[in-house]
Amino acid sequence: MSLLINLLLSTIAVMATAYVLPGVNVDSFWTALVVAIALGIVNAILKPILIILTLPITILTLGLFTLVINALLVLLVTAFVPGFQVNGLLWAIIFGLVLSIVSGFLHKI
Repeated sequence: MSLLINLLLSTIAVMATAYVLPGVNVDSFWTALVVAIALGIVNAILKPILIILTLPITILTLGLFTLVINALLVLLVTAFVPGFQVNGLLWAIIFGLVLSIVSGFLHKI
């Protein structure tokens, strides 16, 4: 039950973030659901590997390179999920930041 609630909250966070940002477009609730699932899978599998591989750059930039990694993962999800568009790396960085804020807020409630 907790997994379904978290998935629903993540879906709502994706939709709210896409609604606020003009450079991000999500076609429907179902697309947002698929984006939430895909982002969860990509963040669980690829993100730790990329963080370890780019550790020297991440340390050199005091952790700010993690924003670029998150943006690249968002762009990867964009490539595989039809109906989800992000207009460039800058919008992907902003989407990742706003999504984490909105998602954190929703999970607190």
